[in-house]
Amino acid sequence: MRSRTVASKAFDSSTAATIFLGMSWPALSVRLLLRTIVHPPLALDLLRVAWRFRSRDWYRRPPFLPIPDRTYIAWRMHTAYGDHRAVPPAHDIERYARWTRHTP
Repeated sequence: MRSRTVASKAFDSSTAATIFLGMSWPALSVRLLLRTIVHPPLALDLLRVAWRFRSRDWYRRPPFLPIPDRTYIAWRMHTAYGDHRAVPPAHDIERYARWTRHTP
């Protein structure tokens, strides 16, 4: 019985997201940057995705950058990975970015 308790504590949702997805947002950014060096057309696809995810009226609020809203990203991670704190694997982002090339 004790092993079940330890196992359930060891694999709560935040730990599972870290273990199975295995990186942070800055690490994901670096990994995607490295992939764009190897595959330059991917850079344009990733810029297209970043533009799609930008906050509306981003130019009216500091820091005046077209970055996504945190609540929107949390919702997307929850619907895709079951945890709002999840960080997607780089290959998922790359696959989605390439898909957007053919989708208006």
